Formats: sequence, C-alpha cells, structure tokens
Amino acid sequence: MSSSPPAGREQPDRSPQPDPSHDAPGRPPRRSRPGGRRTRTPHPAQLTIAGFAVGVVLGTLLLVLPVAHRGPGAATALEALFTATSALCVTGLIVVDTPVYWSGFGQVVIAVLIQAGGFGIMALASLLGVLVTRRLGLRQQLVAQAETKTLGLGDVRTILLGVARTSLVVEGVTAALLAARFALGYGEPLPRAVWLGVFHAVSAFNNAGFALYSDNVVGFATDPWICLPLCAAVVLGGLGFPVLFELRRHLREPRRWSLHTKLTVLGTSALLVLGPAFVLAAEWGNPGTLGRLSVPGKLLAGFFQGVMPRTAGFNSVDVAQMNTGTWLGTDVLMFIGGGSAGTAGGVKVTTFLVLLLVIVSEARGDDAVTAFGRSLPRGLQRQALSVALLGVAAVVLPSVLFALTTPFTLDQVLYEVVSAFATVGLSTGITAQLPAAHQLVLVALMFIGRTGTITLAAALALRSRPRLYQLPEERTIVG
Repeated sequence: MSSSPPAGREQPDRSPQPDPSHDAPGRPPRRSRPGGRRTRTPHPAQLTIAGFAVGVVLGTLLLVLPVAHRGPGAATALEALFTATSALCVTGLIVVDTPVYWSGFGQVVIAVLIQAGGFGIMALASLLGVLVTRRLGLRQQLVAQAETKTLGLGDVRTILLGVARTSLVVEGVTAALLAARFALGYGEPLPRAVWLGVFHAVSAFNNAGFALYSDNVVGFATDPWICLPLCAAVVLGGLGFPVLFELRRHLREPRRWSLHTKLTVLGTSALLVLGPAFVLAAEWGNPGTLGRLSVPGKLLAGFFQGVMPRTAGFNSVDVAQMNTGTWLGTDVLMFIGGGSAGTAGGVKVTTFLVLLLVIVSEARGDDAVTAFGRSLPRGLQRQALSVALLGVAAVVLPSVLFALTTPFTLDQVLYEVVSAFATVGLSTGITAQLPAAHQLVLVALMFIGRTGTITLAAALALRSRPRLYQLPEERTIVG
C-alpha cells in the first residue's frame, strides 16, 4: 500500500548531493583547513620531483663541506651540485676526478646518494615509514606506487620490501666477488678491498657508473672477475624490479609472464646481443680502444662496452678514442636505455618496443596494436609517443645550444647530452671543460632523465579538467 505526501507539505530532497569536500573526477583531492579554507593535496609526481630536489640540495650541502674534499679547501658549489645530482640521479658524469678529489667521507656521501637515487627518494621514504610504523598511509602508498610503477595499492608495501631485499642481495653478492678479486688478485688490503667492492657494486646495480679509479675500469678491461660481475649487476638493475619479481616467481614458465615482462626480456636480450656486436664490429681494429687487445680481451671489452650504454656508465676502454660512428650508435643505445621501474635511464626499452609495434601495425594496416596475444591500449601508445618525443626535445635543444656556443664538435656534445639525459655517465671527456652555464644544463638534464619526462610534465600540470563532451573528428594528412 503506497502513501502519498499530504497536500501542501514540501518534502525534503533526498537525492544524493555532491560533497563539497571532494573535487570533480580527475582532480587531486582537497583537504579542509580550519576556517573553511581548502588546500589541494600535492600530486604524487610533484612529491617525487620535490623529493629528488631536496635530495640534491642535501647532497650538495654535504659535498661542499671541507671534510668531503681531499686536501685543503673545499669543493665549489658547482662541483658539489654537479656531483650530487649525478650521484642521486645515478648518472656518473663527473667534473672532478672522484678518487682524487673527494675524501673518504665524500665518497661515502656519493655512495649513499647513488643508493638513495637508485631506490627512489619517495620510495625510500615510504620504506622507512613501513619499517618504523609498520603501516603505510594512503597518500604514502600513492606516492610509492607512482615512483615504483606498482600496479595496485595492495602490493605497495610488499614491493617496497622486495625492492630493498633484492638490492641488498644483488649488491652483497657483487661486492663479495669484487672484494675477493681486489684482495686476492691485486693485493689490496682487506678493508680497502671491501670498500672498493661495496662502492662499485652499489654503483653497478644502480646503473650509476661512478668508479674509484681515475681511468674508471680501463685497468681491468681484460679481467673477467671484475668486468662480468659488474655487467651482471648492471643488467639486473636495468631490468626493473617488477620484472625481477616476476622472473623469480615464474622463471621457468614464460607463458605466465605479463606483457611488460615479455617485452622487457625480449628488448633486453636483443640489445645485449646487438650492442656488443656493434661495438666489436666498429672498434675491432681501432688501436685506441680494442685494437691493442688480444682476441679474448677484445671479446670481453667489446661485450662490456656494449652492455654499459644501458645507462651504467662504466668504461673499460677510452671512450674519447672511439670512432665517431661508434659514438652515434652508442647514442642510440643510451637513448633507448633499460627497463622501467628499475635503476636504468633512457626512454626505456618497453617504450621503444611499443613504438616499434605501432609502426609495424600501421604498416600492416591492422586496426589494433598487438603483442604476444594482447592488444595495447591507445592510452599506452600515446604515453610511449609522448615519452619519446619529449626525450628527443630534451636532447636536441641542448645539443644545438652546445654546438653553437662551445668549440666542441656536434658528435661530442650530442654524446654528452644524451649521456646526461639517459643518466648513463659515459663521456668523451669534455664535461669538465664545459662552461659553468652548460654544466648547469647537464645538471637539469640529469634531473629530468632520472625523474622522467612524463613525471615532470605531470608535476607541472597543476590542474586537470575532465572534458564532458567530445569534439567532432576531422582527419589531416600524415606523411
């Protein structure tokens, strides 16, 4: 039996009303302040940028201390800023000789910055929060999820702890192998051997490329006990943590791998073959690099030098003596980089493969872009295109500026700029000779390369407005 409201009495509206404390969909949530004022919660991308900026400032302040400098005096502000940024952004470019210029304290600061930068500033802060409070708030989960590329909020805590364990295990094994070789093969005192092992293991797994030898690792070009552990740590760090976790669980079951893991493993395997093969073919007879070595030495040094452009930055031959064609090919390898959500830089191998699949699908006239029995979302294709084009812009503009305003050749400045943006650290030897303003440009490129072009763009986009309508389509001529 239904009842009707008495005539003349107005009934309250019980329909759902919008909550004034929430923003429209797609906008960052806002918090209310006492007095009715509301503030917008920072976007995770903004917090990531801010975290790295604070880390650079703290690292610079530590390195500018007299105790960080070997000998009397102290480092200049630019030297400290460049080194701190290069370490935190796991690049490896230097303007001063690391083992000669920096004291033991300074070297420890550099190692800590490398570890923090490889793990991720905000991810590291979130991990510390987990360890101290045993829990992680929603905002911290969102930030950690954005930086570690975690797919779901439920596994953020597990991912953070897994990243920490993986880093410690790989770095520990690598450090032990290197320390044993330094002590037994080169007569280093045990404390010194252990420090050399730890520093280079941290630098390798985090794809930084800092070394405690003035010639980097040129003196060990034919020593597999030094070069191969470094290569292994670089490759593992460059795969990305999500891929490492999935391989650990389903190593012998490729059918259960996610599309991301399949693309990363495929791209990494191809580059680990093509990179060394290219270096060996281009430098085999060059007396300044591989030409002076025996055949086994050439094979080892060529393999090592073909792996390092994945954003590690170690060099076992003199890069300045390479052929210009080798520089250009290395530029391509550096720009592609390694895997996502790891310690590698570049535009990432998955980005490159997604764009390659788009080209193949377009050439074949397919309606959808597919890989391994899966369709790639259009949003993913747009993101890959955006990352690649922003990366091209970040490389081309500084290269033109450097070519016009410095006495160095275009191939030299292009190599330096790509190395900075892709956080590689390989150099033709001109970094320290660049004017101060140009070194600051490299600092900005290293920062952008580590935090990511899309992250930076998202941090700068303070507002997002959802479009409630769709404009009519109209085609233009392409190609």
